[in-house]
Amino acid sequence: MLSYDERRPQMHGTMSTSRATMRPLKSAGNLAKASSQRHIWIITGPAGCGKSSVAEYLADELNLPYIEGDEYHPAANIKKMAEGIPLTDADRWDWLVLLRQKAVERLTDSSASGVVLTCSALKRKYRDVIRIASYNDHDVVVHFVYLRANEEVLLARVKARQGHYMKDSMVRSQFSSLEEPLDDEHDCLSVDVSHSLPRVRRAALGAVQDVLIQDRRS
Repeated sequence: MLSYDERRPQMHGTMSTSRATMRPLKSAGNLAKASSQRHIWIITGPAGCGKSSVAEYLADELNLPYIEGDEYHPAANIKKMAEGIPLTDADRWDWLVLLRQKAVERLTDSSASGVVLTCSALKRKYRDVIRIASYNDHDVVVHFVYLRANEEVLLARVKARQGHYMKDSMVRSQFSSLEEPLDDEHDCLSVDVSHSLPRVRRAALGAVQDVLIQDRRS
């Protein structure tokens, strides 16, 4: 879980079940069930942006299953990150493909109208790997909720975490690799995470609900 200062806007549109955190399904909300389309909501951004905190909130509010992407990293990747060694593209490919597969499986194996997944998805080509889910099944719609903050904010949050393998040096590495979503990536929503966690959660939920409302009207 990412550290977030509870004492401390959204910007729209300018991520084996024994290993992962899978939330049991409840009755899906009206917005989430209004369309025949099924949605994969990927909560993205560098280390410290609050992916897990926001994703869990969205899963609760929308009554959707939740997959914690970090729990699918192979041991070799975790070891590298714990030692402050940046992951290469080759380190990430199989992990990205696995996350895409798990998200689609979760949709297929349940009556859920969507699934919430955490994944840093730092580069456009990483996001493209997950977008293949929509190419393979046109009823599956992929969305990225990009949690945006400056490097200083994220460094402070990562330094405050206890017992997590991700070190503050990885924030700098991830920022150097980061490719923020461009205007032509129409499946990306941007949320400013420099504010308090409750405000960020509400902003992310509002962005997702706007998409679901538009989907229902189309």
